[in-house]
Amino acid sequence: MAAADEDHEFDFDHHSERLPEATKFQTAILAVLAEETRYGLAIKEELEDYYGEKVNHGRLYPNLDQLVQEDLVEKTERDKRTNDYAITDDGRERLRADVQWFAEHLLAESSGGGD
Repeated sequence: MAAADEDHEFDFDHHSERLPEATKFQTAILAVLAEETRYGLAIKEELEDYYGEKVNHGRLYPNLDQLVQEDLVEKTERDKRTNDYAITDDGRERLRADVQWFAEHLLAESSGGGD
């Protein structure tokens, strides 16, 4: 298996084998948490701004729970009713890999390399 080269490019083959996949919605959650630790309703509000529509609790919290189970997000209790969510190192790595993958494909298309 190839390691990252001297230019520190991301080794997708190596990392994709050990990091769980994330849906687009989960990737958006990771992006929100990359800025700072937030509680659930703050995440919901940021996602609503991004999507331009209401985000249902029944969509948000199961996705947060899955990200927690996959160790991409850490959940801590703020008080009896509120939890804080923070991106983990693996979550940041997953987000970075996804963003880099999309950027490489976008750049390839804009330089005439994509079909």
